[in-house]
Amino acid sequence: MDESVYQEIADLAREGAGLLIPQSRSYLIEARLAPILRREGFSEVAELVACLKARPNTKLHKETVAALTSKLTSFFRERDMLERIASHILPMMAESAGEEPLRIWCAGGAGGHEAYSLAILLEESDQLRDRPIEILTTDISDACSEAARAGKFGHFDVQRGLSIHRLLEHFARQPDGQWQVTSTLADRIGIRTHNLLDDASGLGLFDVILCRNVIKDMTREARNQTLLNLARQLTDGGVLILGKDETATGLIDGLEPSRDLRGGYTRKVARGALATKAA
Repeated sequence: MDESVYQEIADLAREGAGLLIPQSRSYLIEARLAPILRREGFSEVAELVACLKARPNTKLHKETVAALTSKLTSFFRERDMLERIASHILPMMAESAGEEPLRIWCAGGAGGHEAYSLAILLEESDQLRDRPIEILTTDISDACSEAARAGKFGHFDVQRGLSIHRLLEHFARQPDGQWQVTSTLADRIGIRTHNLLDDASGLGLFDVILCRNVIKDMTREARNQTLLNLARQLTDGGVLILGKDETATGLIDGLEPSRDLRGGYTRKVARGALATKAA
């Protein structure tokens, strides 16, 4: 890939989604944009860049930015964390919340695998099954949101992370070979398209926010903005959970490691007092 083409796309990814794509990983650009190139009839990324420059701020522009983000996910990814949420964190919150619904946000949730995994755990929990718990999954990609809403997964998807028992209990085999989530699971999930760099106040407040394996691909500035946006949507006593190789330590004033959950963070100040720390 020509260096100027790489730079155009890298700038687009950084400005649109806060992504940092070093030139040594430019192969990711070609791989992630391949479906758009095929659909639009472009033979190379340079043709897509030329089109975007000629027609800026179009739907294609947004689709290109979204396509550059990682979609790597699976059911029950980092299983121990999800099970800890269902067995300890949510029951503890439910006890103090009384009859009020609890809310979970899977931020950067791709095709909904994480949200459906949590829904399965809620269905399997005698303590939580009948408790009002809302799950919202969001992604920057409209295509991912549509896939999550459809709730249909291929054989490769369901083989990764799902036991045979869970597959047969919570999914139905379709004539085309795909697996459809049951309406019981689907009814637990809300789905929205959302850019994590944008203000999230319209989504409401959440008791648990999962944003796992998302910020590690971002610039520091974008990481800070994302964490600030997420922390502002935590309820008092809510917890923000990052991926096992991610940290918020030293990035946001007022956001501190949780005592109850490794990899979790809680808001220790009023929402308006949260602020990014200087580099």
